[in-house]
Amino acid sequence: MTDSPRPAADHAPDSLRGTGAALLQARRDKLERLRKLGLDPFGQRFDAPLPVADVRGKGESVPRDSDAGPTVRVAGRIMLLRSAGSLVFLDLHDRTGRIQIMLGKKQVGPEPWKIVDCLDLGDIVGIDGRLGWSKTGEMTVFATGITFLTKSLETPPDKYHGLVDADLRQRMRYLDLIHGDGVRDRFVARSRIVESIRRTLADRGYLEVEGPTLQESAGGAAARPFTTHHNALDMPLVLRIALELHLKRLLVGGLERVFELGRVYRNEGVSPRHNPEFTMLEAYEAYGDYGTMMDLTEVIIVAAARAAGAPERFEWLGHTVDLTPPFRRARYDDLLRAATGCDPADPVSVVAAAAAVGIESAGRHPDVVKSDLFEATVEKTLSGPVFVLDYPAAVCPLTKRKAGAPHVAERFELYVAGIELANAYTELNDPDLQEELFRTQLAGLPADESMARMDTDFIRALRHGMPPAGGLGIGIDRLVMFLTAAPSIRDVILFPIHRPRSE
Repeated sequence: MTDSPRPAADHAPDSLRGTGAALLQARRDKLERLRKLGLDPFGQRFDAPLPVADVRGKGESVPRDSDAGPTVRVAGRIMLLRSAGSLVFLDLHDRTGRIQIMLGKKQVGPEPWKIVDCLDLGDIVGIDGRLGWSKTGEMTVFATGITFLTKSLETPPDKYHGLVDADLRQRMRYLDLIHGDGVRDRFVARSRIVESIRRTLADRGYLEVEGPTLQESAGGAAARPFTTHHNALDMPLVLRIALELHLKRLLVGGLERVFELGRVYRNEGVSPRHNPEFTMLEAYEAYGDYGTMMDLTEVIIVAAARAAGAPERFEWLGHTVDLTPPFRRARYDDLLRAATGCDPADPVSVVAAAAAVGIESAGRHPDVVKSDLFEATVEKTLSGPVFVLDYPAAVCPLTKRKAGAPHVAERFELYVAGIELANAYTELNDPDLQEELFRTQLAGLPADESMARMDTDFIRALRHGMPPAGGLGIGIDRLVMFLTAAPSIRDVILFPIHRPRSE
């Protein structure tokens, strides 16, 4: 499931131009020859080509010595081209695979053969022909007709030097998709994972909805937003950092099971685990709690893994992970005690353990220190999948407190290979307590990094009555990264953000 892209010679786009201007001019010359033949070098309608995978499926039932294979029609990009006098062999690739094409001057006729003389690597063509087997035992379409569909005016990456520079591959994703081994498969898997999530939730009665991307104030997460300005209304706006608060308004309105799969934006750094623009799933179920969402998370991930073709057990980022349900459950305090030896219920003990690993505690809320200690000592040990349950309440201002234990929030996070994949709560629906928590900034956190943002309309909505509910958030990019065993989140985002680079 990992990529093995062909090597690349250089990091600059000009390096992708083979031996230089002469090769580019040769392609331009062929472009003009096509036009002189009365053909549009950039194509025409070509109805009903079969996916290459389907053609190959048909070919398996054709006897090796038969000259009576079925007629097929395919279209794709030329990835290999070799000439043998009056015969030309192509490797034609589409999204589903590759197949050999044999073009014979006698078989296609003299006029279409003029098209064959204009072919280059990277061109896109349509082929009609008979499916069979070559003398060397390779499944082949023996062409009876060729339709020129698109002329490629740039030379592809050198056969031996391709694209290895990760930054260049991501900037020029179109070339990465064409030439990088396994890259298309990863993004096909992403599509199947998202489709599976939608199907899982729809099957359980969830409605997919869309909330606003532009908002008056950011809420629902601890993150710095991107800011903008609406000219007609002369008002500042932010891009959303989470989906939560508007989805909960829908619970108030009587939509009892809702979800959104949407983009969120956080004005933060870039790393193998973070991209400022990313895709989030949030789902809310009235009359549920965090246990309800734990069960749902497990179902979503197991179904998505099957849709992506992921094995139940595999290696990722140096950890062996096993997707066999049920996933392990472990309490936050128990994990912290085992990792540090501190007493999680004793702030003095927690502060001492934090000091031992270099975490500052002066002037900071004890639960914030405890959270930093957990992040520093426990998270990296969690191979998972493991549900970590029952978090310090002070760092969970949108979460219901545990009955009889007001210092504990009914929250879980799902960890795999030391990375958080999912986060869920029993949702706080007490409007007075929610308002109090919004007004009380977490000690030690600046305002622009706190979840305690006042959304007065949200408080007003809660006063109308939000049913008890469970809520779930899953980072789709991280989930795809996990289920395709990708080393970086940037490998599963088609167009991640980059620092400007001179061409």
